[in-house]
Amino acid sequence: MAVERLFLLSGASRREAILSDWFKARPGILGALARQWFDVARRCGPEVRWLLHDGCPVACLQDAAFLYVNVFRLHVNVGFYQGADLPDPRGLLQGSGKAMRHVKVQPGTPLDETALARLIEAAHADLQRRLLTPQRRVDL
Repeated sequence: MAVERLFLLSGASRREAILSDWFKARPGILGALARQWFDVARRCGPEVRWLLHDGCPVACLQDAAFLYVNVFRLHVNVGFYQGADLPDPRGLLQGSGKAMRHVKVQPGTPLDETALARLIEAAHADLQRRLLTPQRRVDL
């Protein structure tokens, strides 16, 4: 039997204040980029919830995380908890861990926005599939 490795968190909700305060503390282009890509995840469906984990916004289905954004000094990371399993024909994903991958978004650097939006949608769909598949789960 396959074991699904999911990153489980509790407390996800649809409260806007959680995000509003975080984004207000990150003004400028980097904060706007983080909001832009987190909003793509939020629009994946009405079942998407969010919370702050390790100081950054995380998008969840039920208690399982599928995406995070974080702002750094010169770039934004759009991170995928099961990114190693996502189709990435445009080669946007970076990282070498067992599961996680991220896309580095830098102002002024060309980005295939359509491909990133598809990665976000694929991460959402992948997690939906994992949650619906009756398999034993292991918390990461």
